[in-house]
Amino acid sequence: MSTLLNGIAASNGIAIAKAYRLIEPDLTVSKQTVESAEAEVSRFNKAVETSKSELQTIRDKAEKDLGADKAAIFDAHLLVVSDPELLGPIEDKIQSEGINAEFALKDTADMFVSMFEQMDNEYMRERAADIRDVTKRILSHLLGVQIPNPSMIQEEVVIIAEDLTPSDTAQLNRQYVKGFTTDIGGRTSHSAIMARSMEIPAVVGTKEATSAIENGDLVIVDGIKGEVHINPTPELVEKYKQEAAAYEQQKAEWAKLINEKTVSADGQHVELAANIGTPKDLEGVVNNGGEGVGLYRTEFLYMGRDQMPSEDEQYEAYKAVLEGMGTKPVVVRTLDIGGDKELPYLNLPKEMNPFLGYRAIRLCLDQQDIFRTQLRALLRASVYGNLKIMFPMIATLGEFRQAKAILEEEKQKLMAEGTKVADRIETGIMVEIPSTAVMADTFAKEVDFFSIGTNDLIQYTMAADRMNERISYLYQPYNPAILRLVKMVIDAAHKEGKWAGMCGEMAGDETAIPILLGLGLDEFSMSATSILKARSLINKLSKAEMEKLAESVLQLDTNEAVMEAVGKAVK
Repeated sequence: MSTLLNGIAASNGIAIAKAYRLIEPDLTVSKQTVESAEAEVSRFNKAVETSKSELQTIRDKAEKDLGADKAAIFDAHLLVVSDPELLGPIEDKIQSEGINAEFALKDTADMFVSMFEQMDNEYMRERAADIRDVTKRILSHLLGVQIPNPSMIQEEVVIIAEDLTPSDTAQLNRQYVKGFTTDIGGRTSHSAIMARSMEIPAVVGTKEATSAIENGDLVIVDGIKGEVHINPTPELVEKYKQEAAAYEQQKAEWAKLINEKTVSADGQHVELAANIGTPKDLEGVVNNGGEGVGLYRTEFLYMGRDQMPSEDEQYEAYKAVLEGMGTKPVVVRTLDIGGDKELPYLNLPKEMNPFLGYRAIRLCLDQQDIFRTQLRALLRASVYGNLKIMFPMIATLGEFRQAKAILEEEKQKLMAEGTKVADRIETGIMVEIPSTAVMADTFAKEVDFFSIGTNDLIQYTMAADRMNERISYLYQPYNPAILRLVKMVIDAAHKEGKWAGMCGEMAGDETAIPILLGLGLDEFSMSATSILKARSLINKLSKAEMEKLAESVLQLDTNEAVMEAVGKAVK
C-alpha cells in the first residue's frame, strides 16, 4: 500500500531508492543473571572482535576519503576496544556476579567515563568520549541492533532521519545517497542548504518520516513538489522515472548557458555567484557557470573534527578556492559558529537562545586567538586570487571597526615578517540583523560591500525560528517588511558607490529574483545548482519592467499578495 507524506521541498530533483534509517537505536539495558558465565564472556568477546573489525574498516575508509587526521579518531577507538584495562574488569564482573554482558559492560564503562571526565587533563577527558563511543558500538552488537554510519553506505539509498547535522550531511557519499527526507527542518536549515550544494533531492519537515518509513522500504523523494511516497505502486514508480528524465532534460537545456554572462532582456548585467562550504564544492561552481563565489562558509573547516584547524590547514583550503576561481571574486565569510552549528571541542556553554547568542563575530571578537589565526591564513592566501573578506552577524558599527582593526594588525605583522599580502582586499559585512539594515546608510560609508543574509534576516525580522516547522508559515521572504529592508540596504550601498549582494537562499528563489533585479541587487549568490535556472530566468526579464514591479510590490500588504503580483507580471 503506497503512502504519501507531505513536507517542504528543500532541494530539487527526484530520487527513487531503498530507505536507510539514520536513527540512533535504543541501547537501554537491564541487569539479568545468566546460566553460564563462560558462554556470556564468549558472547562478549565475539561482540568486541566484531566491533574491532568494523572500526578497522571505518578507519581505513576515513583515511582514504578524508585524510589521516580524520582517521586518527578511529585509531583512538581501536586502542580502547583492545585495552585489557577496560575489557578485563568487564569479564571479571560477568564471571564473579554471573550477570549479562550488556549490564557488566555498561556499568564498568560508566565508571571509567565518570572517572576520566572529572580529571583536569584534557587528553584524559577526551578518552571518556572514546570509551563512550566504543561501548556504544560493542553494546549494539550484544543487543543485535545496528548503529547507522552514513559513510559506510555501499548501495543506492534514500536517507531517513529526524534531522541531519552539517557533519552528517558532509559524510554522505553522493554516489550512493540519492536523496533524503527528515521529520524537522525548513528550506533554509543547514541540511537543506547542503543538499542543494551536493545536488541531492530532499524533502524536509515531513513530521513523520522516521515513524512511517522502515529500513529497506522503497521511497520516492520528490524535491520539486515536496512529496515523499513510501512503497509506491509500479505505475507511480514509472511515472516518476519519466518525470526524473524530463527534469534531467530541463537541466541539459539550462546547461547551454554555462559560459554565458547573466544579462537581462534589456541588456543589464548582474553577477550570479555560488555559496560553497568546502574547496570540493568548486567543481559544482565551475560546472554550473558561477561568476564567482559569493559566500564561502568557512565553518565547515572547523566541523567534524576534535580540534581547531591550524593556520596552515586553513591557508591551503583558502588558497585552493582562490586559485580554483582564478580572477573571479571569492567572498569568504569569517567563522560563523553558534546557533545550530556547534563545535564540541570549544566547550561553549548551553544557551537558551543560541541563534541570538554567543556566535559568529561575537565569539571571534571575544576569542581573538581563533579569529587572528583565520585572518592570517586568509591574508597569506590573498595573493592567489580575488579575495573579499566578510564579517558575519555584525550588529553595531563598533564590531565592524574592531574586526577591521584586527585584520589590519595581522596584515601589518605579516608584511613585517616579509610575507606577501594582496594590495587591495575588500572588506564587507553580512546584513542579517534588522538593526544593521536600518543603519545601512551609516555602515555604507565604511564597508566596501554588503551581502544580505536573508536566511537569518527573515527569522530575526519575523521573530520566527527558521528551524521550527510549526511556524514555517512565518518564514516569508516576500513579506513587504523584508523587501523594504532589502531596498534600504541596496539603496544605501549605491548612494556611496558600493555594491550590494545577497547570499541567503532568497537570491536563488524564482519568485524573489524578479523583485531583486528590480531593486537593483548587484550580485546574487546561491547554491551552485540554482545558477543556470536563475540565469535562464533573468535573460527573459527586462530590468526596467522589474523596477516598476519592485516599486509596486513594496506597497502591498502581505507575502501572498506579493507572490500573486510576481506571478502575474512574470508569465
